[in-house]
Amino acid sequence: MDICERGGRVYIVGAGPGDPELLTLKAIKVLSEADVVVYDRLIPQEALKYVRRGAELIYAGKKPGAHALTQDEINRLLLAKACEGKTVVRLHGGDPFVFGRGEEECMYLIKHGVDCIVVPGISSVIAGPAYAGIPVTSRGIASSFAVATGREAEGKERRRVYYGSIMKSVDTLVVVMGVGNLENIVREMLEEGIDPGLPVAIIENATTSRQRVVVGALADIVEKARAANVRPPAVIVFGKVVKLREKLWKLK
Repeated sequence: MDICERGGRVYIVGAGPGDPELLTLKAIKVLSEADVVVYDRLIPQEALKYVRRGAELIYAGKKPGAHALTQDEINRLLLAKACEGKTVVRLHGGDPFVFGRGEEECMYLIKHGVDCIVVPGISSVIAGPAYAGIPVTSRGIASSFAVATGREAEGKERRRVYYGSIMKSVDTLVVVMGVGNLENIVREMLEEGIDPGLPVAIIENATTSRQRVVVGALADIVEKARAANVRPPAVIVFGKVVKLREKLWKLK
């Protein structure tokens, strides 16, 4: 195994859920000091204005069926730039440790002798619902919440996410990357005996100027999402807290 000897370091940074004003002060600081910034598709583009003149910008965005770079290529790129003695920022949307693969990048870099520092970001799993007037917990209504992916990684020996079982165990379930699998998620919940009247909200382009919200019940949310032509990225919230939007969100 090759060990990096040039003393570079990599910051694994969360850029937040989309609203550029949710970028942290720590993220802005390391962006301004970076020699190289490797950034994702869903970061707020305004974040790049904090990068100093002359720094190298490398796009590594991913969307279903179209990756600018594979994850292995990203790992090797981060290592190569660090081994040149450079300060590198790997800029993820949201938080790098919440379905961001930041931990994989860190483990790869540490294995090769590179300092890896994580800068957390605000995740869409909380910020998205909040911007839609939906708290994920609420005194007397929801004392627990869970977060799940709507699309498990390929190649697993067995499934790890069972939406109906999770919903039976918590008050609120937040699902990311679930729009394409919404029909199956809902079907599974109904087959597990989850109340068809359970409130559901889908928050598209959460926290951005393009945010829109589709609200329904478990029994009709698939039809409503289809009618509204909902597209990713979106956060889906299942639970009674969705009803609080009626009081916390002023319709315009």
